Amino acid sequence: MRDIIAAGLEELGLSQRVPPEAPELLEAYGRALLEKNQVMNLTAITQPDQVARLHMLDCAALLNYVHLEGKTLLDVGTGAGFPGLPLKILCPTLEVTLLDSLGKRVRWLREVSEQLGLSGVTAIHARSEEQALVKGFRDSFDFVTARAVADLRLLAELCLPFVKVGGVFLAMKGTAAQEEAQEAKRAMALLGGQLEQLPVFCVEGTEHAVAVIRKIRPTPLAYPRRFGKIKQGNRLQADIAIVRQRKCTGELITEH
Repeated sequence: MRDIIAAGLEELGLSQRVPPEAPELLEAYGRALLEKNQVMNLTAITQPDQVARLHMLDCAALLNYVHLEGKTLLDVGTGAGFPGLPLKILCPTLEVTLLDSLGKRVRWLREVSEQLGLSGVTAIHARSEEQALVKGFRDSFDFVTARAVADLRLLAELCLPFVKVGGVFLAMKGTAAQEEAQEAKRAMALLGGQLEQLPVFCVEGTEHAVAVIRKIRPTPLAYPRRFGKIKQGNRLQADIAIVRQRKCTGELITEH
């Protein structure tokens, strides 16, 4: 696993930007993941070489699009710690908060962070739509990440409230990223976000993408809504203001 990770970092052009011990730590994390996965459902990927490529290197690719040194990052719906923990290993000065709604996963994340000797990692058991209302979390993070298999409109409402103005939401997506980004354009605008770029890269012959969304203004206090309401129809409802830019006049209008 270590050799695959080291070669992959070299291929990504990252080998000189990350600590020399990063491949070893990422391997240790991957092996701890596979061991725990035997008694807890953490990942469907169970082969060490695939863990190296589809988890570790997939997360590492984010470093080609953002600079995380000395910043704060919240990983929403972190699951087994992706991408938050690999990014912490690759960028030790990054302050990482891992957020997940399943208590046993959060307890394991605390354990494995300690085993790996990682400082500056906090794991929190909470739902994102509730934690976004907590002082010190809303509009507070330089970066927020999500690697969940969910529509970008839903992810934007759950994640953008945490991002400080000027910060960035990184949504890791698959082959439908371009279509999702187009469909989420109005939602992102209402929530204070603006898509800056949507780079595509290949992992194991499959296209992956990351939506880089800049927070340009505060998210209205009405968001995020309760998860059930967000998920219902998976779109912002007509009874809530939708902000859009009228191209012909540049006039900012609000529809109800």
